[in-house]
Amino acid sequence: MRYFFYVFFWSGFLMLYAQNKPTDSYIDFNYFKGAIALHNNDILHLIKGHPEGFIVSWNKKTFGNKDWEQRYGYPDYGVSFSYQNLKNKVLGTNYALYAHYNFYFLKRHLMLRVGQGLGYTTNAYDKIENPKNNAFGSTLLSSTYVMLNYKRERIFKKIGLQAGVSLIHYSNANIKAPNTSVNTVAFNMGLTYNLDQEDTAYRYTLTNETFTQPIKYNLTFRSGINESDVVGSGQFPFYVFSAYADKRLSHKSAVQLGADLFLSEFLKELIYYKSVSFPEELVSGNEDWKRVGLFVGHELFINRMSIETQLGYYVYYPYDFEGRTYIRIGLKRYFGKKIFGAITLKSHGAKAEAVEFGIGIRL
Repeated sequence: MRYFFYVFFWSGFLMLYAQNKPTDSYIDFNYFKGAIALHNNDILHLIKGHPEGFIVSWNKKTFGNKDWEQRYGYPDYGVSFSYQNLKNKVLGTNYALYAHYNFYFLKRHLMLRVGQGLGYTTNAYDKIENPKNNAFGSTLLSSTYVMLNYKRERIFKKIGLQAGVSLIHYSNANIKAPNTSVNTVAFNMGLTYNLDQEDTAYRYTLTNETFTQPIKYNLTFRSGINESDVVGSGQFPFYVFSAYADKRLSHKSAVQLGADLFLSEFLKELIYYKSVSFPEELVSGNEDWKRVGLFVGHELFINRMSIETQLGYYVYYPYDFEGRTYIRIGLKRYFGKKIFGAITLKSHGAKAEAVEFGIGIRL
């Protein structure tokens, strides 16, 4: 109950604060209950009950003061806090803080929210105290949630209703083993409360002007730490050097073509471990741990932020690790016209390899 007290206390504070000051914002509260999806048979022993919790959010509305707001149908952006009881003492309880965007369809009655943030779990894996939790190898986690709601605002004065479905994902992206992760599919319902008496008028100023830009060339350096699936094998740094060209197709989109060089020291340790522990796998220990990949990609621009997705194939692949194809998805933030920072997730299908923190230049 104390969690609900905190939510309503801060909600009430925001309502009082906003009484005489226009904010172009609203808060919402969603209760959810669902089930853990069986995406991996290794977590079957962790699926016991029906997880439940809540998500409380502050949302800033846009009304077309900037061109990107009009191009995306006047989305909202904001922050969310979630609490989730996973209904299993082995898994414990998760908390997370997110940044999110809300996108609207069907005359703004259908809302799609995408949130990305940092989570905390109360009961991570421990070889003595909690050896059965093979989902979370660390207390700090990466978390993503997607929510699709049917929404009606201002049904009664400033109060509205919404309901729909949500997918909530927790993983540490192999920063530390084990990491089978947890996905919760849930039904949610909740309330919205507008902090202003009425909304600002929308602006419609866009023209049909075409957008062109020459091919740009990008150099990126990414790094971080990760661990193989062998629990206790140790965390090691990795380094990724990328070069690629991109071509803007519109204000929103660009396509990419490029190459990656992967220097992943956990792979060097894994090769040694396999050579001495599993001679039947015929690993000599002298295999090269470096990899080179070619990739195609797409970048979706939202103001100074962008969403990057890439599909790659290893052309230099001396040691077989999770297959020759890889996926990268993440967020970029531009600082001026040339410099950008990035946080991306690299995976092989549904199996994460690393969270990459990067910096780059677009020439």
